[in-house]
Amino acid sequence: MRKLIESTFMTLNGAIDAPQNWSPPYWDDEHMAYNAALMEGVEAQVLGRVTYEGFADAWLSRAGDPFADQFNAMPKYVATRTLTEFKWNAQPLEGDAAEAVRKLKASDGGDLIKYGTGEFSKTLLEHKLVDEYHFWIFPVLADGETMLQGSGIEPTHLELLGTTTFKSGIVVHKLAPKA
Repeated sequence: MRKLIESTFMTLNGAIDAPQNWSPPYWDDEHMAYNAALMEGVEAQVLGRVTYEGFADAWLSRAGDPFADQFNAMPKYVATRTLTEFKWNAQPLEGDAAEAVRKLKASDGGDLIKYGTGEFSKTLLEHKLVDEYHFWIFPVLADGETMLQGSGIEPTHLELLGTTTFKSGIVVHKLAPKA
């Protein structure tokens, strides 16, 4: 069975939106190396519509380095009820998003990775479809929406699998749902 990995950037105070406004000063060789290692064994991306649209706009113009080329070539599955046109090697998740992800996980192939946090994350969490979380905590404070804010989600206990600390101050917590 394929593993679904969620990778989420957040500030010290838990803001998750608009990471393009606060995370770039911390992108360095360590950041890139961790992200490249995280992508080993990953064959496809699973994205919500908002993240897909933002990523497509940003990544379509990037090419020429091994990471960007792999990232762009990778198939993308998008949870959307409204998007009808797809670019950037993407297709919609058909029918119920949770059931579609369950089928993807059961299919043959490498792992799946999900970026971005929003309504789709809540759906995946409620259906216990995420196998591993990588929460990137950046040493910055910013106003913004917090992860699963006001979602009414039941407490979900996670097991710490490890932490990675970068010289820039980023700390990544690698966690998995407790059995």
